[in-house]
This record gives sequence, structure tokens and C-alpha cells, in this order.
Amino acid sequence: MNFTFVTLFPNLIDFYFKDSILKKAVENKFISYNFYNPRDFTTNKHKKVDDTLCGGGAGQLMFPQPLYDCLDEIKRKDKDAYIIFPLAAAKPFNQTDAIRLSKKKNIVFVSGRYEGIDERVIEKYANEVFCVGEYILTGGELPSLIMADAISRNVEGVLGNNESLNDESYNNLYNTKEKLEAPSFSKPVIYEGKSVPSELLKGNHARIRHLKNKLSVCKTKYYRP
Repeated sequence: MNFTFVTLFPNLIDFYFKDSILKKAVENKFISYNFYNPRDFTTNKHKKVDDTLCGGGAGQLMFPQPLYDCLDEIKRKDKDAYIIFPLAAAKPFNQTDAIRLSKKKNIVFVSGRYEGIDERVIEKYANEVFCVGEYILTGGELPSLIMADAISRNVEGVLGNNESLNDESYNNLYNTKEKLEAPSFSKPVIYEGKSVPSELLKGNHARIRHLKNKLSVCKTKYYRP
């Protein structure tokens, strides 16, 4: 699995792959990543990538030419590259998408800046568009990283133990996808007077599954009434 990030600010993304699980995934060649900067494709002498909005409005918009040329170059090198635009006005990204997209070979995330990207770019190149939440960010880099992280965890080999995926919210053995993950506990068994639920300590896996399912239902009702 390769991630291609189209961004004006590669450093905002590069650091995330330098530690922890994704660092190991890159070192072990389960995933890879690379960058394209639209500014490298501009044809104007000042390397501008943004201009005013047609019809008026505050701010600047990333205009088509640099992104057209950049994405054409990517598609020339890999005609099957799967292009995703993180947008505020898009369908929500979820775990089902992360699992499905983990089967792709090369995913391209196009990060907007300023007031966004000229709609003609999205119409021509987008295979999918996603929103990661009902809030506004200063650019598409963080949403791109969120999706890349979620997708990476579902790539074979990235997690040391693939069973780690089974018990998580939206993706587990005990729960339907509508339920959140049950609470988790570690050692010591008692800390500052608070104890781990005793059923988790008895080794009866059927009863543990039953308890986790009950706790999952309770958590879901509390946070998602």
C-alpha cells in the first residue's frame, strides 16, 4: 500500500510516519508514502497556486492549473491511482471505508488550503470525497493523515497482531457495527480504590464476551443515545 500526498506542506505529514506503528510499517515495507507539491507544477513565475473567487467572497482558492498538471503526472505514472479529496462538504469517512480502501495499491490524498480547491479539479479527478467531521480545519493535511492512519491499520502486517482489530469500535467480534468498543482495563487490579470488573479476571471467555457486549451496549447508549 502506498499513500501519495498532494500538499503544499509535506512537512506537516512527513513527521507522522517517523514514530510508532506507522514508522515500523514503513520500515517493514507494509506501507510507503510520497509527496507531490502543486507549487512545483505552477507555470507562473511567482509559483502562485491560489487566486480570488469568481463571484466574490473572502479568501483565495487553489486554482486548477497546478493541480491538473500534478494529478495528470500522478495518473501517468500509475493509471490506477485512487484519488481522494478531504472536504467539509462530503460523505462521512468511517471504518467500513478504511477497511475497503486498505485493499487499494496507491491512494492519493489531495489536500486543499485557503478556501479550498476549484470545483473543476474535484469533478475531474476525484474517485471519492470524504469528510472526517463536522468542523472546519485550515487544510486537508490532518484529514488526509486521519484517513491514512485508519486505512493503514487494516493493511495486513501493519499491526503486530491482527486480532487487535477485532475488539475495536465499529469493527469487532462481539458487537455489531452500531456499538462502541467496550471499556478496557489493565493492571494493577485495584488502583486508588477502583477495581477491574471481577469477571475479567476469572478466565471464562464466554462470560467475558458476554460482559464486554453488555458494557459495549451501555457505552453506546450513553455516548450515542
